[in-house]
Amino acid sequence: MRNWLIVAAACALAACASGPDVGAGDQEGPSPFPVARGSLAAPPVETRGHAAPPEGVASGGVDFGAWRSADPATYAPAFATQIQRRFAGRPASAVKAELEANGFACVEGSRLDCRIEIMERQCGFDWYVVVERGAAEPAAGFDIMCLGAR
Repeated sequence: MRNWLIVAAACALAACASGPDVGAGDQEGPSPFPVARGSLAAPPVETRGHAAPPEGVASGGVDFGAWRSADPATYAPAFATQIQRRFAGRPASAVKAELEANGFACVEGSRLDCRIEIMERQCGFDWYVVVERGAAEPAAGFDIMCLGAR
């Protein structure tokens, strides 16, 4: 009797460890994942590794201010307002040329996406300007993310 219990327990344990039947997923409906592989668009161009912008006015005229010591809560809206005022109503080609003169890397697609992304003192700094087709003014911002405690 004791051997029978050991065999039954071993069979139950093996049944639990083997997982569901291979055909069990057929009853759950179609897979939410695409079948065609390799059909996604290429990832955006990597822009990391650019030189840090100057503190103050860049050679192209954008004022980056004292960004190293700035509070992001006040710096980000001020930067966005400066960019929106400077480039409102201007064509994307002119915005791209000026931003690239200020150190931004720009990619054109369905929209103009310009960025400066740098790492300094274990912090990532990101300035971005996006011009959507048909938009009256660009969207702009600044973000900082630091690793570890300071």
